[in-house]
Amino acid sequence: MKEPKCATCKARPCCRGITEKTVLPSFCPIKNRKRLVEQISRKYKSKDIHTFYLSAAMTEKEAYDERAAREEGRIIPVWPRIREIAEFAKKIGAKKLGMAFCSGLYDEASRINAILEGHGFEIVSVICSCGSMDKEKAGIPAEYKVKGPKNFEVACNPLLQAELLNRAETPFNILVGLCVGHDMLFTMHSKAPVTTLIVKDRMTGHNPVISLYTRYHKDIR
Repeated sequence: MKEPKCATCKARPCCRGITEKTVLPSFCPIKNRKRLVEQISRKYKSKDIHTFYLSAAMTEKEAYDERAAREEGRIIPVWPRIREIAEFAKKIGAKKLGMAFCSGLYDEASRINAILEGHGFEIVSVICSCGSMDKEKAGIPAEYKVKGPKNFEVACNPLLQAELLNRAETPFNILVGLCVGHDMLFTMHSKAPVTTLIVKDRMTGHNPVISLYTRYHKDIR
């Protein structure tokens, strides 16, 4: 099987619909793999996936101005992601939501908490520094402490964040600004599905996409 290289495909025929006449690039991972595509498509109809998938499709449609799309053929967004999360949660029947957040984004987390509570949800939130564990206790050498080896420095604790939300039995969890690596550990150990609202990007104010466009970041490697 060809390894996917879709980010290098300028034609993107799959976005327009593939027919028997469509010429796929040599590196296309689905070339001559019609059976695989059909096998996967059937999975979306399975009981454990269908509700999530249908709710996602409904939320996607509602996130656009329906009149503009229908009458003018224009795609105009009307909801930010936090509203999409709230509407999706309603569709799957969630009553409470989990939130794992970075201590550096406490203000943002408190705003998120208030907004989602305003939509009627109970929010179970866990800060990254929960447990107040020194980094050395977690096996991190003192020289890797940001503030110097002799200082007490609280370690991020994504495993405890995941465990506490697991015990709260949240139907899905929201990530808010966890560090690279810590977010992965949380996701790996969360029993519930995870969606991300804010990613950690210290340099750009947590807006990583700006580094792909602005000339002020052109020399970043």
